[in-house]
Amino acid sequence: MRHIILALYLFLAVAASAQGDRTFIKSKLAAERHLPFSSAVRVGDTLYIAGTTADPDRLAKGLSLEQEATDLMDQVKQSVEKSGMTMGDVVSVQVFCTDLGLYQSFNGVYTKYFHEDFPARTFVGVNKLLFGARVEVNAIAVARSNKTTK
Repeated sequence: MRHIILALYLFLAVAASAQGDRTFIKSKLAAERHLPFSSAVRVGDTLYIAGTTADPDRLAKGLSLEQEATDLMDQVKQSVEKSGMTMGDVVSVQVFCTDLGLYQSFNGVYTKYFHEDFPARTFVGVNKLLFGARVEVNAIAVARSNKTTK
């Protein structure tokens, strides 16, 4: 029963913020901190997920790369699911990383969220990221059609 109530609450929260064919999604963290951006915006069947890092409070405590990547990928997944999609709907991912030597470690976490049909992806080395993060991700998802064509 709690799952149904939670699902209804999330649906209503997303629907309440809909503007025309646009739905603006704010993560709990972004809402609590009154950040001046949406965590994701759905336009029709396409979801645009803003740059996402691990929780800044958790980053300040010192996380392993695996913990940091898991935290940020969990946040991406929450944005995707709040829009009514799944991680299987993600078609493009951009990864920004302060150390290209972390490529394989990041992939170890990333492959827990995506399996056979991986999204197109870019992995870019950068000098710095906000909050001392080592990794940031943004993504695009497109809802799959329920129609099957042959």
